[in-house]
Amino acid sequence: MDELKKMRNGELYDFSKTEVQHSFSEGRRKLKRLNETSVDSPEYRTALEDLIPGVPRTATVLPPFFCDHGHGIRLGEEVFVNFNCTFLDSGLITVGARTKIGPNCQLYTPQHPVDYLERRLPKETGLPITIGEDCWLGGGVVVCPGVTIGDRCVVAAGSVVVRDIPADSLAAGNPAEVKRRLK
Repeated sequence: MDELKKMRNGELYDFSKTEVQHSFSEGRRKLKRLNETSVDSPEYRTALEDLIPGVPRTATVLPPFFCDHGHGIRLGEEVFVNFNCTFLDSGLITVGARTKIGPNCQLYTPQHPVDYLERRLPKETGLPITIGEDCWLGGGVVVCPGVTIGDRCVVAAGSVVVRDIPADSLAAGNPAEVKRRLK
């Protein structure tokens, strides 16, 4: 199995391998093109669709935007991603329909080995992040590897989400905790 397939399967993979480095390089090229546009420029939609395959026409990602690959991001209908967000997509990042992501949010899927000797090697895993439908992440939210945020959640600005948040919850803090149920 090649390293990109291992990466997408959440297995330990070698990010120094040619196919992964090529994917990083292509991602940077496509990001540059997107980040040189604005949402009202004629080139915007083509640049966004080139970076994030299958992105719905109703989804909006405001430049500047940052990611590793682009092909690991899945956005639902009417998703809105505000300025200056970072989606490190070695693991899949899935954002449900009508979800709003505030400025400066960071979604991190890479997980490096805890053992320092293993961490010296160019290896990591990519743990998926899933954000449900109709969610709102306030500005500056950080979502850590492997986290699932259920449908209709609100995550307060500046929160750091290190564990799953059940549907219909308001979460806040560092680490983010459910403060109350929304239904």
